[in-house]
Amino acid sequence: MSINLNTINSDVRAIGKRVIVSNMHFGEQKTKSGLILRDDDGTTRGIYPRWGQVYAKGPENKDPYEVGHWILIEHGRWTRGVKIENEKGEFEIRMVDQENILAFSEEKPDEVQIGAEYSDGPAEIRPEAFGAGA
Repeated sequence: MSINLNTINSDVRAIGKRVIVSNMHFGEQKTKSGLILRDDDGTTRGIYPRWGQVYAKGPENKDPYEVGHWILIEHGRWTRGVKIENEKGEFEIRMVDQENILAFSEEKPDEVQIGAEYSDGPAEIRPEAFGAGA
């Protein structure tokens, strides 16, 4: 008989070069002007890199981003979400391998599009939204 864990009541640490992220968004989005964009996960328009906030970083990971920074992760290069509950609250976390991180930002990126094929108009890439990596 297998046990299905829905929530882990503890804190977790990343191992090796891995990164644990939280705050990855997969549902509806609301623009600054109030337009509601429906959930596109699992559709062609939903195939794009996503931002996540670094929750923990493995001890062998020497990349310049830190816990709390935002990282851009290649599409589909994250694990399924696992809920954890600790003294900081309840979070849904996912594991990411170091080599699947494309960019980072100290601030939460706002309305950054990665390519025209993922939008209804021309691509908008704002370099200032990305961290200055090595």
